[in-house]
Amino acid sequence: MLFVGDDWAESHHDIELMDAAGRRLAKARLPEGVAGMARLHAMIGEQLGENAEDVEVVVGIETDRGPWVQALIAAGYTVFAVNPLSVARYRERHGVSGAKSDAADAHTLADMVRTDAHQLRPVAGDTDQAEAVKVVTRAHKTLIWERTRHTQRLRHALREYFPAAVEAFEDLDAPDTLELLGKAPDPDSARRLSLNQIRAALKRARRRDVDATAARIQAVLRAEHLGQPPVVTAAYAATTRAAVAVLITLREQVKELQGQVQAHFGRHPDAEIIGSQPGLGPILGARVLAEFGDDPDRYATAKCRKNYAATSPITRASGKKKAVLARFVHNDRLIDALMTQAFAALNASPGARAYYDQLRARGAGHNAALRQLANRLVGILHGCLKTRTPYNETTAWSHRVEKAAA
Repeated sequence: MLFVGDDWAESHHDIELMDAAGRRLAKARLPEGVAGMARLHAMIGEQLGENAEDVEVVVGIETDRGPWVQALIAAGYTVFAVNPLSVARYRERHGVSGAKSDAADAHTLADMVRTDAHQLRPVAGDTDQAEAVKVVTRAHKTLIWERTRHTQRLRHALREYFPAAVEAFEDLDAPDTLELLGKAPDPDSARRLSLNQIRAALKRARRRDVDATAARIQAVLRAEHLGQPPVVTAAYAATTRAAVAVLITLREQVKELQGQVQAHFGRHPDAEIIGSQPGLGPILGARVLAEFGDDPDRYATAKCRKNYAATSPITRASGKKKAVLARFVHNDRLIDALMTQAFAALNASPGARAYYDQLRARGAGHNAALRQLANRLVGILHGCLKTRTPYNETTAWSHRVEKAAA
């Protein structure tokens, strides 16, 4: 076997080749792109010689995506994506000085895949369809997070100079709110808004009880509130116009990407099975598929899938002390989708509701019970995917409601 450590930076790769005895065979700094990949193949070919087809090449690298990783896989190499935190801890086994360099990290990665490959996870063999779902779902969720951040920034700014707007508008990123704030981003112009202008904005946003809502908004905007000097208010108003323009664009693009998420998810072979799970619609289902991937051999057991999802607990035991804790190192996108699914399943599945209620009756808090429910739902999903069968309420819960397991 030939072991390759690949420390990736933005524009180059530090490479080290190592044999089974841990001897360095070659090292180099290669450029990103086709030229660098060609030189890597040449380096490996020089070491393998005529036995190239009989020798397995194992690569350790700190990422699991991108054209470079895809090229390594396409070349037939076994690629392990190593968490950078694991690399840092492994480095400390051989020295505590804190010294670090890209070349040294390449050596560390090569040594890790040489000695600890059985402890590492190879890059998943997901299909191109699953990769496409991941691209659009991650972009969609990122835009939603960005919309939330910009909304909070807008709220903070309004509190500084225009508190009446915060009181008048319940949802700052709603279409009617953005329209009215775009027309009247300061207290003086807001006071001049007529009932007809407010009603028109509410109607375009398809709000209910338009007349009463418009009257309330106008009353709040025309009431007395503390404010800032005119020149400061004008400066704040300019920033509000910019924030409103950004939020309008974000709303449009979130909606556009939502259609792409639904389209890509609907074309995937696993969509029917994942969509049959309680609490999983096309958007949440797409996120779960994207983060789990669709490699049928990636998770050997339901426990492996639960551990990857971080819904299963961890045990910390030392001497007479023992504690069972939630996992705090996790994939944020995946755990967010699974916890949202668990909450939605409380209304969608009688079995899920009974399981949750049983956990609460035993003293578990809401979040802890919801996490255990999410853990159980991950196990159900794993079984459905392994057997290629849609979700069945009776099969899923008939023998589990009686004993709510941790």
